[in-house]
Amino acid sequence: MANEGKIFRVAGPVVTAEGISPRMYDVILVGKEKLMGEVIKIVGDKVVIQVYEDTAGVAPGEPVINTGQPLVAELGPGLLGSVYDGIQRPLPELMSVMGDFIKRGVAAPGLDRKAKWQFTPTVKKGDKVEAGTIIGTVPERSVVHKVMVPPGVSGVIDDIKQGEFTVTDTVAVVSGKPIMMMQKWPVRYGRPFQKKTAPDEPLITGQRILDSLFPLTKGGTGAIPGAFGTGKTVTQQQLAKWSDAEIVVYIGCGERGNEMTEVLTTFPELEDPKTGKPLMGRTILIANTSNMPVAAREASVYTGMTLAEYYRDMGYNVALMADSTSRWAEAMREISSRLEEMPGEEGYPAYLSARLSEFYERAGRIVLADGRTGSISVVGAVSPPGGDLSEPVTQGTLRIVRVFWALDSKLRERRHFPAINWLTSYSLYSGSLDGWYKANVAEDFPELRNWTMELLQKEAELQEIVQLVGSDALPEEQKLTLEVSRLVRELFLQQNAYHKVDTYSPMARQYKYLKSIKMFNDYAQKAIEGDVSVDTIAKMKVRTKLQGSKLEENVDQILDSIIGGELAKEFETLGAK
Repeated sequence: MANEGKIFRVAGPVVTAEGISPRMYDVILVGKEKLMGEVIKIVGDKVVIQVYEDTAGVAPGEPVINTGQPLVAELGPGLLGSVYDGIQRPLPELMSVMGDFIKRGVAAPGLDRKAKWQFTPTVKKGDKVEAGTIIGTVPERSVVHKVMVPPGVSGVIDDIKQGEFTVTDTVAVVSGKPIMMMQKWPVRYGRPFQKKTAPDEPLITGQRILDSLFPLTKGGTGAIPGAFGTGKTVTQQQLAKWSDAEIVVYIGCGERGNEMTEVLTTFPELEDPKTGKPLMGRTILIANTSNMPVAAREASVYTGMTLAEYYRDMGYNVALMADSTSRWAEAMREISSRLEEMPGEEGYPAYLSARLSEFYERAGRIVLADGRTGSISVVGAVSPPGGDLSEPVTQGTLRIVRVFWALDSKLRERRHFPAINWLTSYSLYSGSLDGWYKANVAEDFPELRNWTMELLQKEAELQEIVQLVGSDALPEEQKLTLEVSRLVRELFLQQNAYHKVDTYSPMARQYKYLKSIKMFNDYAQKAIEGDVSVDTIAKMKVRTKLQGSKLEENVDQILDSIIGGELAKEFETLGAK
């Protein structure tokens, strides 16, 4: 196999070389500065390489070197709390070498080779092990890192050690093969597992509209499409902060630098509600901003997914946020045009849907050899130009994902956040989660959720009549529907991400909100039958108290007292028995 050749042609991030005979997706070092690239096309004796760094100044005739290896992620202790670029170079380490701006041709390993980790074996000499078996543990920030037998290795433990080691030290020997704490895995291929199972447990996010009306499961896939400024990034940051996944992988794929800066500055300061330690202790950030080379953006989602799969294999629930898949698709479109491929719809490559499917299909809840389960839940933000949800990336994503959280510019204009439209959003997991909600929240929770959705649907129908004749022309019963649905919107659906109480609602509190609104509706209907006007009901003290409760520190006690008798007592004073 020829390992050295020379550059034949340069077209932006796409370089054509000759004189080497690599395989598809092999990593190639391009030019005098040894810029990192990947083989994406082979035509006869010509090889087309996408380069992950800026190619300014690279000229035909410069050397290229074939490494013979695909693009791999380094997996082992030290990943959590790290900030990487799209090809897993640690950005803080690069910054110490070159300052605030990334220079070309600088390489740094994904895992620190000098750091020592305390390894404690969980198996002993003579034990039989197979690929994926946990052979030891390492304390890593706020989680226990489980060291596993790499894929493709099985046999008997010949030797295993205890103590402090670096990631490249041998900690065990399995049938003559040395095992280190570090594994390497090609990012474009999913890690092996035994079988996938149907997800049956919701990913609790603390965001009321998501958990109660449009739930995502552990191992599920969701999309947040929306126009600029509707709150995609804030919603994803809320999911990263508050979801009950043990590990969070946040991919800033082609996002603006200031948005990534916000994530980088807020996450280390945030306290993890589960452990009390910094949230960064269970988070991996991949920062590939819009001013970084476009080809690395294409690789960043695969790198992030591989890191997520590694922690899934340990038996953890992982939440992966991709912000945004539209920028990833734009990178594919740019590379495709440089390759002079036949364009598909709106210039995107014909294989756009296939690539999106490959990415989202790597999510799921899986079972490994010893029966342990792990999951990856993927939430992809989509940024359609002008908020047009009929464009190819949004449509391609919607065919694959099972949860759709539609952000709405009109809600943003009304300052209603999160600006998720409850009429166009959906979750295909709702029915399969009813059993979980009945067992873990309340027996009547699914009924309450269905009632809430019906009420909001009725309000949408009535709004059309109100625009024609005004609300005064409506009968009292329909006026009450508008009043109660307004309470649902303002008390339940609106949520302040920056308020210390309202930013997170546990499931028990979400149930109390819905229960109190339903009770208010039932009492109010009886009051109307007793000739009490909706205007009188709207001015009740208990209604005002209910609406203001969500910003109070003692919100749970307020809701308990309203449900426990306060509501009934005030309605009795109106003459409604």
